[in-house]
Amino acid sequence: MAPEFVSYDVVTPDADAPDVLRCASMELVVTDLKRSRDFYVDVLGLVVTEEDDDAIYLRSLEEFIHHNLILRKGDTPAVAAFSYRVRTPEDLDKAEKFYAARGCEVRRNKEGFVKGLGDSVRVQDPLGFPYEFFYEVEHVKRLCWDYHVYTPGALVRLDHFNQVTPDVPKAVAYMEDLGFRVTEDIQDAEGTSYAAWMRRKPTVHDTAMTGGDGPRMHHVAFATHEKHNIIAICDKLGALRLSDHIERGPGRHGVSNAYYLYLRDPDGHRVEIYTQDYYTGDPDNPRVTWDVHDNQRRDWWGTPVVPSWYTDASRVLDLDGNLMPLTERTDDSEMAQTIGADGFSYTRKEEGEESMPEWKQGEYKLGHQL
Repeated sequence: MAPEFVSYDVVTPDADAPDVLRCASMELVVTDLKRSRDFYVDVLGLVVTEEDDDAIYLRSLEEFIHHNLILRKGDTPAVAAFSYRVRTPEDLDKAEKFYAARGCEVRRNKEGFVKGLGDSVRVQDPLGFPYEFFYEVEHVKRLCWDYHVYTPGALVRLDHFNQVTPDVPKAVAYMEDLGFRVTEDIQDAEGTSYAAWMRRKPTVHDTAMTGGDGPRMHHVAFATHEKHNIIAICDKLGALRLSDHIERGPGRHGVSNAYYLYLRDPDGHRVEIYTQDYYTGDPDNPRVTWDVHDNQRRDWWGTPVVPSWYTDASRVLDLDGNLMPLTERTDDSEMAQTIGADGFSYTRKEEGEESMPEWKQGEYKLGHQL
């Protein structure tokens, strides 16, 4: 079942929408700063910009803004902010107006909510996620040319977020109002949307919306330059006897065409290492639609997806630091057989079968993931 390439849908953002440049940072609550520092700095090689007893500000090797990841000490692992950079200071005024018109809680801090950022807007968005928008930022040294500090698995930039929400069509409509465009999605024959990949920068996505109980964060992704960088990370984890942090991969996605590795940090937050997707910047870039029963959409090589990848995700906080309540996914198309994030896992032929019979190609059960 090959993916379907469709003509690009012309989408007009809301007139009050801020001009979002890219996903820029995530703020994670972690329970043990030292353990998290060991994982993100000593193992994955992110660069410490600044740290104190309560938080660590990290960036990737080719970043010039203050941070791409904040690790903040707390009692319960969660996500405190999905942060986006906007094009101009005036776009923060637009962000306030855009979200106020939707009845969302909106807060603004001219001094910035975190170190390294100036005037910023934080909102609880219509899906329940804590979004942050900023323009002013402290510049730091971009380490592109400091090859003596590069490691074989160098993480060079923040690439995307992945969010779990119970109503994917609602999420897509809202993000299109915000100026995001769908590059790929997953649907069934009835047109039910299970997931959508949406972008502002000219790659496959800045964030993805995947169906499930939410709001939750499925993963945050950092990019490497090449596939061999991901292999090097696996080798390093093995050498340090830390391979239990590997949840899934390495492998090749059908969706996005990218090479991937999924890790779990000491608190269970999922981190994807990601490389080699494709350019999407033309205005008529075609959307790619995958059938939810297509075995290759999640792994091009046919490797089964582990159950935790479908069931586990990080909780998110409200603007006061409290856990957001979860809303169950309610759409009824084939729900008896869905497992989580975007639909189904792989069906393998059973012992003694010569090949997978046609009638089983649409049967996807949890037991067949193992």
